[in-house]
This record gives sequence, structure tokens and C-alpha cells, in this order.
Amino acid sequence: MADFIEGKRPVIEALRTGVPIKSILMADNVQRDGLIEDILRKAKRAGATVEMVPRKVLDGKSDRGSHQGVMAKAAPFPYVGIGDVIDAAGKSAEQHDGRALVIILDHITDAGNLGAVSRSAEAVGACGIVIPNKRSAHVEASTYKSSAGAIAHVPVAQVSNLVQTMSRLKEEGFWIAGATEHAKDLIWKSNLKGKIALVMGNEQEGISRLVMEHCDFLVKLPIEGEVASLNVAQAATACMYEWLRQNQ
Repeated sequence: MADFIEGKRPVIEALRTGVPIKSILMADNVQRDGLIEDILRKAKRAGATVEMVPRKVLDGKSDRGSHQGVMAKAAPFPYVGIGDVIDAAGKSAEQHDGRALVIILDHITDAGNLGAVSRSAEAVGACGIVIPNKRSAHVEASTYKSSAGAIAHVPVAQVSNLVQTMSRLKEEGFWIAGATEHAKDLIWKSNLKGKIALVMGNEQEGISRLVMEHCDFLVKLPIEGEVASLNVAQAATACMYEWLRQNQ
């Protein structure tokens, strides 16, 4: 997550959607308009400290020069280990007749897509999301916004090697399903019952070759219209709900 969120409305949105804000820096000469008063109220409710500083302090910390006299310092996102996701999956399987869902995102690059995927993942009861720790989107303010705050309720594991993580999930009884337009089988003709790890690919390139080779099976969504694809968040949502339907 970016260290600082700049500007009145971005700070208000961050506070509204549950971004963990540690503190707010406010220029000592800032005009106390309605937006500033709203920030002060929301900061108090969130337990974030407000520090009045000379405007030049904000100028020195600003990346874009558009702070409008206010910046919020976000706390680091609490990523978990893959073991935590596996533990959550074990509890889910115990409580829901053996079903558990983990989402693996193969180097998606848009933080907003990560948030949108997490929103659907939380809605269907997924146990966690796995992302690479390099060349991948990470949780930032836009993730909270697109997730409507759901990202705070879904464990997100950063891993150094997706293939090794997939192998570990297989050892824990998961079947790995890769969602790709190149699959032969429609998703509703595939067996998604039980413990499934769903792999979604990069926005432009899809699932990488090595990751695809380590999937147990591949699935695709039917496309009846003229536009040949959905974005990764839309496709992930459709796949997740098919998993949920099959496990009812």
C-alpha cells in the first residue's frame, strides 16, 4: 500500500472504505471547509491521529503535488502466509461439508481488479487469495475502494513461487482449476465440488505457461456476444459463483 494518500476526497474515501489509517497530516493553514471537517470527524471515529504541520512538510512528502493541505498515512496491509490460508480452508471444509475455495491471481497488475476479486471472494466465502510478491498488484487505497472494504475480511497471502504454492495446495487436497479462454470445457461441465483453487490470469496475457501446466484442469466461461472476453474480476466472479452453486 502506498505510504500516503493525498487530497481531501481521496482521504475521505479511504476513511469511508476502511483503509487502515495510522495518522493524518494537515497543513496548519488549511481552510477549514466542509471536506476538512468531514475528515476530522471520520479520523476521530477511526482512531487516527491528526497532526497539524507546516504546508512545506506536505509538499516534501507529496508525490503528485495535489495534497490540498491534507495527507493520510496508511498502515501496511497485513498479508498472511500460505499456511494461514490453508488453515482457513481446513476450517471451511469442516464447517461446509468439505468445500473450500482459494483464489490464485497469476500476476494481475491492477490494484482495483484485486479489490473487485476480493469483494466477490468474500461474498462466496472464499478462504483466501494468493498473489505473487513480485510483478503483481498489491493492496493499496484503490483496492479498498473497489472491494467496498471486503479486502479487510479476506486473507491475502503473498508468495514467492506460485507453482510451489499450487503443489502445496494439492498436497492439502485441493484441485487446481485454471480459468482460460483456451480451455476445452465450459466451467459448468467441470467438477468444482470440494476444495478448489481457482487460478485467474494476468489482464493481458492470461495464465502463464508454467502455471497453466500445473493446473489439474482448465475451464472457460461461455461467450455468446461479439466481445470476446470479460475482465479478470468479472470472470473470477462468474467462476466463483459456479463453484458456490455446485457446492450447495
